[in-house]
Amino acid sequence: MTHVIVEPSPALPLVSVVVAFRSGSAHDPVGREGLGRTTARMLRRGAEGWSSEKIEQTIDLLGGELGVDVSPSSSTVHFEVIRRSLDPFVDLASTLLARPSFDEAELARLKREAEAELIESRDSDGTLCARAFRRTLFAGHPYGRRVAGCIPALRAIERADVVSFYGAHYARENAIVTISGDVDVEEGHAIAERLLSGLPAGARVPDPVPPPARRAGRRLVFVDKPERTQTQMIVGGLGTHPNDPDHVALLVANTAFGGTFTSRLMQEVRAKRGWSYGASSRVGFDRQRDAFTMWTAPKASDAAACLALKLELLHALRKDGITREELSFVKKYLVRSHAFEVDTARKRAYQKLEAALYELPEGYHDKQLEQIEAVTLDEANAAIRERLSEDDLVVSVVGTFSQIGDAVAKSVPRLQETQVDPFDLE
Repeated sequence: MTHVIVEPSPALPLVSVVVAFRSGSAHDPVGREGLGRTTARMLRRGAEGWSSEKIEQTIDLLGGELGVDVSPSSSTVHFEVIRRSLDPFVDLASTLLARPSFDEAELARLKREAEAELIESRDSDGTLCARAFRRTLFAGHPYGRRVAGCIPALRAIERADVVSFYGAHYARENAIVTISGDVDVEEGHAIAERLLSGLPAGARVPDPVPPPARRAGRRLVFVDKPERTQTQMIVGGLGTHPNDPDHVALLVANTAFGGTFTSRLMQEVRAKRGWSYGASSRVGFDRQRDAFTMWTAPKASDAAACLALKLELLHALRKDGITREELSFVKKYLVRSHAFEVDTARKRAYQKLEAALYELPEGYHDKQLEQIEAVTLDEANAAIRERLSEDDLVVSVVGTFSQIGDAVAKSVPRLQETQVDPFDLE
C-alpha cells in the first residue's frame, strides 16, 4: 500500500505535493552515473499528448511550480499550485508520472544541457571542494558518486537505459506521497490515488547501499585551480547515523562547535582572526552513515594557518569537549528555533516524509525537543569522542597548488597521502 502523508492547513489557498520514490542515484549502474537524475528530469520533457513546450506553458497558466530532485536515496517530483488550479495540475502531474514519452530528441537535448551544467559547475570552488571531499571520503561507495554523473557517463546514457530505470523504480509500492496545504485528509488521499493510478503496483525497491567503511589515516585532496586568491576548505570524516544511541547528543554538541553564528568555530576563525567570512560544521545523515564536515573559505595566504587551527580545534573538542555554558546555550537555541522548523504545513509534512524516506527511528522529529533537553554534558562529550575521529580525516582544498600546496600539506600533522586533482577532473 502506498504511503500517503497529508498535512492540512487552510492558512493559504496553496497545495504542495511531493511524490517521492525510494530510489536515487545509488541505483545508477557503473558507467551510467547520472541515470537516475536524467530519468527524473525527462518526466518533464514530454508525455502522452504533451510536448515539453506545452507542459511548460500549462504549468505557467495554472499558476504552479513543478520540479524534480534526485539524491542518493530518492527521486522526487514536487509541485505547488494555487487551490483553484489543483485538479488540472494533478491531471498533468499524473500524466507526466505514468506516461512519459522519453523522446529521443529531448533526451539528446537534456544530455547536452546536463553536460554544460557540469562544465559550468567548475566555476564554483565550493562545489569543487565538496565533490573532492565526498569522492575521497566515500571512495568506491555510492555516496562518493556524483548525483549528476560525469560527462563520459552522461554521453553513454541511451533511451533504453532511461526506460529501464523508470520501469524498475517508478511504481506505487516504491512511492511515498506527501500533500500539504489547503486540502483535507480524505481529499489528500484521493489526490495521491489519482497521481499514482497509472503506475504499476510494483514493489518496494531495496536500498543497495552498504554501510561506508572508515578509511584509516589523514588524506589531503587538493583541487588545483589557477589564480586562486581565496580557497575553499572542508575537513571531516564519517559522522553519525540516526539509529546511533548518541545521535542527538552529537547533533547538540556539533551545534555548539560549529552550528551557530556564535559557535566555537566561528569565534575562533572569523571573530578572533578574520581568516574566513564563514566557519561552520555540519553533521549530515542518510540511510547509511554520512559525513561530519568543517567548512571555511580563507584567503590563500591564510589557508595553511586556518587549516592548522581547524585541526587544533577538533583535537581540543575531542580532548576537552564542549563546556556546560555552551551546552546550555545551544539547548536553548535549538528549542527556541524549533518553531521555525514546523511553522508551515509544508515543513511539517516534509519532516514526516523525511522520516519515512530515510527510515528514521520512531518519533525522530516528534520527540526531538525532549531528547535535546535530556542530553547531558557527559553524553554530548562522549558522543564527540565516539563518533568524530581526528586520525581518519579527509582534507579537501581548492586553490592554486604551486602557490600554497606545500604549506597546506605541512600544516597537517601525520598526513598519510596527498592527491592533487585538476579542477576539471569531472
